[in-house]
Amino acid sequence: MEPAEGQSSGQVRMCQTIFPAHATHRGELSAGQLLKWIDTTACLAAEKHAGVSCVTASVDDIQFEETARVGQIIIIKAKVNRAFTTSMEVGVKVTVQDILTSVQKLISVAFSTYVIRPVGDEKVNLKPVKLQSPQDHLEHSLAIERRRIRLDHEHVFETLMQESNMEDGHCDNVSDTEEDTISTDLTHVQSIELVLPPHANHHGNAFGGQIMAWMETVATISASRLCHSYPTLKSVDMFKFRGPSTVGDRLVFKAIVNNTFQKSVEVGVRVEAYNCEEWTIGQARHINSAFLIFNAVNDKGELLTFPRVKPTTKDGLRRYHGAIARRRIRLTRKYILSNKEDTPSSDLWDTSNQAYLSYSNVATLTVLATKCGWEITSTLDNIKIFTHEESDTLSVKVEMQVRIPSNLAFFLLSDFRLRRQWDKHYLTCEVVDNVNEDEKIYHITSPSVNGDKSKDFVVLVSRRQSCKTGDPYIIAVRSVTLTSVPPSPAYCRSEILCAGFLIHSDGNNSCTVSYFNQVTSGVLPYLAANLTGSSKSIEDTASACIRFLEMDSSKIYSILF
Repeated sequence: MEPAEGQSSGQVRMCQTIFPAHATHRGELSAGQLLKWIDTTACLAAEKHAGVSCVTASVDDIQFEETARVGQIIIIKAKVNRAFTTSMEVGVKVTVQDILTSVQKLISVAFSTYVIRPVGDEKVNLKPVKLQSPQDHLEHSLAIERRRIRLDHEHVFETLMQESNMEDGHCDNVSDTEEDTISTDLTHVQSIELVLPPHANHHGNAFGGQIMAWMETVATISASRLCHSYPTLKSVDMFKFRGPSTVGDRLVFKAIVNNTFQKSVEVGVRVEAYNCEEWTIGQARHINSAFLIFNAVNDKGELLTFPRVKPTTKDGLRRYHGAIARRRIRLTRKYILSNKEDTPSSDLWDTSNQAYLSYSNVATLTVLATKCGWEITSTLDNIKIFTHEESDTLSVKVEMQVRIPSNLAFFLLSDFRLRRQWDKHYLTCEVVDNVNEDEKIYHITSPSVNGDKSKDFVVLVSRRQSCKTGDPYIIAVRSVTLTSVPPSPAYCRSEILCAGFLIHSDGNNSCTVSYFNQVTSGVLPYLAANLTGSSKSIEDTASACIRFLEMDSSKIYSILF
């Protein structure tokens, strides 16, 4: 283990040579061993930042992109992205390096949450993370969005399960009529482990990485009973540690296949802990659960198709449908967060993807704002206009100095119904889905330009208040598809890839408002003349925005109340 590049208080790097003891019978690095190394590295990074002992609270979904083999080198870099009051997010990047060629490939990127473990009644609040590079600032901003997803995950899952129950209320007998299905009971695996000192961490609790490795073992056995082959772990839904276990505890691992999806299978694992007294009376403590996704290949390297399964109990049926809901969330997350150029901007807004669309909305704007290479093209009084070109993408930034508090500017700009008061490109703007306090969907119409048909937009507006001094207020905008607002013949439906405001406080009564827009064919007509120098419409709109924000207090009061 060695410090990572730079002098950050929360970065470490681990390098490990893969020996046969770390590998499976096929010479591939055991996924359980890798999970151990990931947890060790992340925990050391957390403790390096906190200065006190830390324990694993959860590990976000992990995707394994590559397989490592005996003789190669594993490099794990862990860094504290953001510290909250008593918890912190640690980002982990795992790569594999071939000794002979020195070629490195990415295996996975993971995010873990750690909580501090103070001694006695001591209260410890974590210090802020020192941000040294643009990437540090970016991950620091996105960490709060990932935290929102973690907190919202259970709600999203339960909502999908309720929808499944309403849609398939008659399905209890469906699987029983299918002849080619296999009972999930045949895949049940139970194993027990005694927590010994070598399995414990430095404060006497069962090491989180060791528990995850044991979970991977029983899950692999369960999957192998279905495919009669050697399954390979491809991803893990969130590991959530519900409570500690200590040396001397008996840990009982229960694994069973929940559902199959042609080339993949989901296995659920539940971990229960007993001390000596609890073991005698059969009183268990539920300390962990996770869902692991496997695939399997034949001798030619071709993916095998898993047989279909059928649940035989009410609880089995719940797990069966739960696997479908989790897969829907996984596919949505992978699709939205892939950041591929050919991914449409106007994704369908539904129950399974709301958290990820909101994350993508804020993340895309944050990434755009932190890009290097912005070139100033115009300066007028308190307004500066910048452009940024990357491949075939053109983006515009308008920076405005405004003499009002940043929180007031945030309030006035985040309500898009007020935008008609200063932006002539808005004919109408109405809320069509008041999702929650921070997420709203608007339908916007814009005037005709050069005789073309008027355009309309359906956009998600995600607003984020400043979490601490120095953080900007964020108002992110992107197009979404809403089934209740289909395209109309009266308008040309257009899209916004990425737009929005970042508002930085410059003091008690002044702020810098930066507006961003990643230019698309839908918005280009409103910017084209300005970019060619034949119009000052951007400056005029920015001046109108400043006048609107700096209106006298009596007008502001009438808007607020």
